Formats: sequence, C-alpha cells, structure tokens
Amino acid sequence: MQPVLHSLLETDLYKFTMWQAMLHRHPQTQAEYVFICRNARDYPLTHLIAEVNEQLDHLCSLRFTHDELAYLGGLRFIKSDFVDFLRIFQFQRDFITVRDNAGTLEIVARGPQVHVMAFEIHVLAIVNELYFRRFDQATALAEGRRRLAAKVEMLREFGRGPARRHPFELFDFGVRRRFSAEWHREVVATLAREVPEYFKGTSCVLLARDLNLVPIGTMAHEFMQTYQALGVRLRDFQKAALEAWVQEYRGDLGVALTDVVGMDAFLADFDLYFAKLFDGLRHDSGDPFVWGEKALAHYAKLRIDANTKRLVFSDGLDLHKAFALYNHFADRTQMGFGIGTHLTNDVGLHTLHIVMKLTQCNGQPVAKLSDSPGKILCDDQTFLAYLRQVFNVPTPAP
Repeated sequence: MQPVLHSLLETDLYKFTMWQAMLHRHPQTQAEYVFICRNARDYPLTHLIAEVNEQLDHLCSLRFTHDELAYLGGLRFIKSDFVDFLRIFQFQRDFITVRDNAGTLEIVARGPQVHVMAFEIHVLAIVNELYFRRFDQATALAEGRRRLAAKVEMLREFGRGPARRHPFELFDFGVRRRFSAEWHREVVATLAREVPEYFKGTSCVLLARDLNLVPIGTMAHEFMQTYQALGVRLRDFQKAALEAWVQEYRGDLGVALTDVVGMDAFLADFDLYFAKLFDGLRHDSGDPFVWGEKALAHYAKLRIDANTKRLVFSDGLDLHKAFALYNHFADRTQMGFGIGTHLTNDVGLHTLHIVMKLTQCNGQPVAKLSDSPGKILCDDQTFLAYLRQVFNVPTPAP
C-alpha cells in the first residue's frame, strides 16, 4: 500500500483552530460526521472500500512528531495545553466505519468530537487521491502543468492592469479535493515561486511549514453548527459561537463564516460589537456579488469603514471569478480569495464533489441553511423546518 497521508499536518489550519476551541470549551461533546459524494461519474466509489480501510488503518497509526508539535506551538494562537493534547493524540479506528450502503460509499465518524472532528479533511484527501490514482497519471500531470503555467501567466497579465486601492491576494484551499499530495505540493511551490506578489498562503499546515508560507484559516461550518446543540437557545447559537471564538482567540483569526443560516440571518446577529471585533467575513455560498454588497452595506450601517475590513471568497472559485470579484470590490474593502479544486485538481478530469459534514451533536441534529440550496445538509426535516422558522429563512422553491 502506498500511503496517501504521511503526516497529521496534512490538513486545513481551521481544523486545529476549531479543535483547540472545542477542547477548551466543550471537550465532552459527542458528534457524528458523515461522508457524502454528490457525483461520481467515472466509476463507483464503493470500489475503493478495501483501500479506504487500509488508508484509515494507516492514518490511525500516525502520531504528531516532535518537529510538527514545535511548529504548531510556534503559531501564536495555538496554546501549550492544546499542543500537549496533540502530543498524546491518536486517531481511534473504532470511531470510524466504512461500508457499501446500497451502492453508495458510506463513511461515518462517530464519538467524542475532539477525537473525531479531525477525520474530515484526511478522509476527503484519501478518497480523492485513491479515486484519481485510477487514471493515467502522466497525461493528467502534463495537462495540469500546462494549465498551471497558464494560471501563472494570467496572474502576471492581471497584474499589469490599473492599480486598485487594495491588493489581489490568493490562497490555496485545496487539500480535500486535490489530485494527489505530490501534485498539491508542486502547485503550491510553483505559485509561491512564480507569483509571490499574489500568492499569500495555503490552508495546508504541512505545506505552510515546509514551504515557509503563511497557514490560512479560521473557522468552518461545524464550529458554528455545534452550538445549535450546546444548550443555548437555538436563536442565540450564532452569537454564542462568535463570542466563544472571540474569548478563545482574543483578536487573532478574525474572519467569521456567514452562511450557516444564510447571510441575512447572520448579519442580524453580527452587531456593532462583533463587527468591530472581527477582521472580516468569509463567503461560502450564494451569489458572491450580492453577499459582498450586503456585507459592505452592513458595515456602512454600523458606520465602520469597510476599508479596514476584509472579505474572503472561497466558494467554487477559479481565477476568472476571483478577478471579477476583485474588480467589483477592490476599491471599497480588503479582499482575499481561497481557491481549492481549480488549483489542486485542474488536470482535465471530472472532479468529485465530496464533503464530510457534521450531522449530529449530543444526539441532536444540526444543520446549515446555506445560501446555495444544494449545500443544505440535514436528514431531519423537522429540525430544518424549525431552524427556518426560528431564523425566518424561507423554504427554497422546488
């Protein structure tokens, strides 16, 4: 077996930041995460089950090394007691199962949240790489390199345009759906070498360490969703999650995710207190231009200069979409663009739309009411209806 993963740092930074916050505040929480593939065009993912199990056995044998812990401990927002926890941490194989469920690949991680939440990115990277190992590697990599060179030239050409108030900044968000670990490293190293004026970091902690880049990330949906099941009134879960984040990081990692119950419901909770404390907002569903205008209007209403804030876009971006958004907003606010699949798996093959999402906490369903209907993930229709009612979110048209 050729391992997909060689280090527990091969994951997104926000896994560590959310993990630390949950360890400090709710270490007893029980959780369930479920893998879902929204498409598999070329062959069934169930063909991978034996190999996925082998890779998970290997993942559960890995431990954080001394050098890895030293790197994490050197990040100013990572606390020493969390590093001590990671020093003894090891994934438990009993907490994750893989099976064929009526022709569908089913992967479920269930157990204490601080022991299962970190499975997500590793599982996605494993499934994705095993899937793409079935294709002609030389042909795919040749096409990938051709497209990567074209992206570098696009960035250089874009840079020859007129100067704007705020710079164009690009990040790699492509761990989970990458073609392979080796290709991911080549892409990030190439961008860092060829266009450092635009390429400012990666979500992959291992690559950030190895290539001396800034690790990028704050929070994901699961952090906010967990607070739907932690004893606060459901109407107050966003404010409770944001407050917990502020208390944990006290000014660091100040980009808030907005689409757990939709942008309108988020902004209703994102009052002057939070708007001043957080550095900016991250877009992950719905029309990004509409979202950005709502964000800027909200800052204007609160009499906050949006030029002191940052809007981060990360929903299915490619360079063309990023350039269009930059041209629209760049004179009014700081910006950042997190691009995933279109950087790390743009090799001429059909890509997988795979996710592994939090579905339950402490035996209760949790959900997100995404601004993109296809991203809504919850099997409990009663809870979804209740969440819509509480936050006055209309049911999307069929």
